[in-house]
Amino acid sequence: MISIQHGDTLFGPIGAGGFAREVMPVAAKVLKNKAKLAFVETDPARATVNGYDLISEDAFAAADHVSKIFNIAVTDSKVRENFARKYIALGYASEPLIAASVTIYDDIEIGEGAILCANTVLTSNARIGRFFHANLNSYVAHDCIIGDYVTFAPNVACNGNVHIGNHAYIGTGAIIKQGSKDTLRRIGKGAIVGMGAVVTKDVAPYTTVVGNPARVLENH
Repeated sequence: MISIQHGDTLFGPIGAGGFAREVMPVAAKVLKNKAKLAFVETDPARATVNGYDLISEDAFAAADHVSKIFNIAVTDSKVRENFARKYIALGYASEPLIAASVTIYDDIEIGEGAILCANTVLTSNARIGRFFHANLNSYVAHDCIIGDYVTFAPNVACNGNVHIGNHAYIGTGAIIKQGSKDTLRRIGKGAIVGMGAVVTKDVAPYTTVVGNPARVLENH
């Protein structure tokens, strides 16, 4: 976490949509008195959002601050990856945003750029990839491995011994049944688990599943 003065540091969540507006109050608490906060978009259509400046990427780059840090509050995981690559290549550091009500137990590894919203729970011995989004009231149980650029919508229940591939999207209220040490439950790369789905079997890469029990809807 950064420790330099407010005037020396600029923090920009990339995006100014609904999720970004939900994330900014978390950033305000995490970075209180440590950074100036401003939403960042490629081509902003207004000057402020919820009392914070909305600036362009060019303005972020040109701003006269000693340090610039970022996170990415964009749901589309491919867009998120593109922004991450771009901003890291430019030499900016990513700042994790972890709400005060988040619970983290023993032996948890969290990749850079994570956003963990209110009441997220990470239990024991889990591995979380880069730029993971966990929306409100979600949890990751023991011995899970979550890939890079994975998105959990609100109220996702990811039970133990589940492996989720990069760029997977888990919809609101979805439940992923626990695997075991010998038979892991696997959600493939780029898979989509629909809202309220109950996943009792593996989900193949780039496959959408819906329903209870979850069934294949389409390949995408």
